[in-house]
This record gives sequence, structure tokens and C-alpha cells, in this order.
Amino acid sequence: MKASLSRFAGLLFAVCTLAAMDIGAQQDGFDGLYMNLGNLFRLSGARTRSISPENFTGEPGRGGMATDGTGKLASRDLGQKWKVSPSVNIQPKQVFTMASIQGPGAIQHIWMTPTGNWRFSIIRFYWDGEETPSIECPVGDFFAMGWGRYAQISSLPVAVNPGSAFNCYWVMPFRKSCKITMENLDDKQMTLYYQITYALTGIPSDAAYLHTQFRRSNPLPEKTDHVLLEGVRGQGQYVGTYLAWGSRNSGWWGEGEIKFFMDGDTEFPTICGTGTEDYFCDGVYASQMRFGMYRWHIMDPIRFESALKVTIQALGWKSGGRYLPLRDDLASTVFWYQKEPHAAFPKLPARDELEVN
Repeated sequence: MKASLSRFAGLLFAVCTLAAMDIGAQQDGFDGLYMNLGNLFRLSGARTRSISPENFTGEPGRGGMATDGTGKLASRDLGQKWKVSPSVNIQPKQVFTMASIQGPGAIQHIWMTPTGNWRFSIIRFYWDGEETPSIECPVGDFFAMGWGRYAQISSLPVAVNPGSAFNCYWVMPFRKSCKITMENLDDKQMTLYYQITYALTGIPSDAAYLHTQFRRSNPLPEKTDHVLLEGVRGQGQYVGTYLAWGSRNSGWWGEGEIKFFMDGDTEFPTICGTGTEDYFCDGVYASQMRFGMYRWHIMDPIRFESALKVTIQALGWKSGGRYLPLRDDLASTVFWYQKEPHAAFPKLPARDELEVN
């Protein structure tokens, strides 16, 4: 008995020693990225920077220096330091570079209020000097506002507040550089207020890059699944779905299954859902409406080793208790992390195919 207690005490001492060593290592190397209330008190060598029209480069001591900008007229009695450049105007068919950052680091928060048609404003992110974007999406859909109208959202990675206050908290690490652009496809000028806050800090070797892709089926071809994502190659995890779903029939529409084809799956997937409303963690929705639905996989990411394809069905009911394949309007935005390089994205739909009508 004494020998057993002695062995137990020795094991407990070893475990406690290892735990203390681990805590000490974390204290020595906290990178300031894994933020929550449990570690908010911890100090870090990370340096916080923020880019906005009042400081286009995010450089230290360079904010509020503008003498010209969209607020010049309003600040004419006050001069420099008094909100001279709070926003930018992006002309029709113009691509504006919102941020150009040298790493390593990670974006931690984006806030913006874009005017105009949110489907005609395309946001793109480029990691580490890549030629094609890892994120390419209409700005409204990126912030779960696919129908071009405000709706309150209060979630961990995305929050939309009254008016058009778009907030994003997806952590977006990069090692060498980050470039963010906004393209105005509209025939009218858009005004953009924005702030991009990031940390300059070391990035873990196992940190993957955020990717976002937009697709639309309008209408969905007969007896065809809507493809949310395909062609992904490499290791990563799927972390979110947003769907702007326009129902065209007079009855129930949410029986369709979501399917995750992973790591060599061909005809049949590894993960198969039981219904659209089930996947979005609900029970029943009304019909004859336009829906904006999001499902974030924060606590349950879908991890894959080498490949991923994701599809969803549009399925209702017809007489005799039979399923009815639907031809609804489905515009999807999906979020996943993966190693680079990423496979080529499908071409973004033309403006007429993006339009909400």
C-alpha cells in the first residue's frame, strides 16, 4: 500500500512539474493571438497596429495626420487632427487597396461600413505575396449580409450592428505579408469607412491561412446539389457556412442534406447531414421567404488531411409524401483554414449574376 502511494505521489509530482513547466513556457512565449477572458491579463511581445483612412500604413505615430480627405469640409474650422480623413471614396470599376502589411502577424478585427450595393463590392485578401486571392467574396456575404439589407448578427466571428456596422473577428495569420483590396463593380461611387486591427507577432508553425469562397446557383439546376466548395487540396479545417437562400416554392424547402467529401471520398461522403435546418442548428423555418443562415464550426471544425468537397441539396415535399427537388436561389459563402498554396478558385460570377433580384 505504501509503495503504491509512493508511486502515485511520484507520478503526481511529475505531472505537476510538467504542468508548471508548460505554464512557464506559455508565459515566456505568449504570442497575443489566442485571446479570451481567461488570458486577457497575460502580457505579450505582440505589437498592435491598425489601418484606417486616418492611417493608411498603420505605422506608429502616423494617425490623424491628414490635411485632405472626405472630412476636409467638415473640419475646415478645426484643421489637422480633427477627423479630416475618416473614409475613402471608391470610384466605379476601381480597385482600392485597403491594407498592405508586412508580417509576420495576424488580423484580429475588421470593422467597416460600406455604402452602395453590397453584392457589387468585392473584398479580397492575399497572403504572403500570392497572385490569386485566398479570400474573394462580395462584402455583404463575407459579413453574412447576402440580401443587401441590414439584419442584426451577434456571433463570435461576425457581428453586424444597426445600420451597416460590419465586424469580423476571424483570426487571420500571415507570415510574410497581407494585402486587402475592395473592388467597386457598381456604376456609382461607394464610400467606405473601415478599420483593420492586427498584431505583429510570431506565427506558430502549424498556423493555417483563412480562405473564403463565394458561389451562387440561381436557379439551382434540376436534381442537382449546390456546390459549396470543391477542389480543395492540402490539410486544413472547414470552419463556417453562410447561405443566402431564396425559396421559390410555396411549401417547405429545408429537407436537403449537406455532405462533406473528405480525403479520397468519391460517390459517398464521410459526413452526411440530416436536413438543411438541422445543419443550421434549428428545427423548422417558414416558407415563402428569403433566408440568411450561418453555421460557424468554432467548437467542431471539420478537419481534413488532403482534400475537401462540400455540397448541399435543396429539397421540399410534393404529394404522396415524396421529396421534391427544388430550383431555389442559393448564394453561399464558406470559410476554411488550410496550408498554402491553395487550388484555383472558380471565376467569380459577373455582376448580373451577383445581383439580388
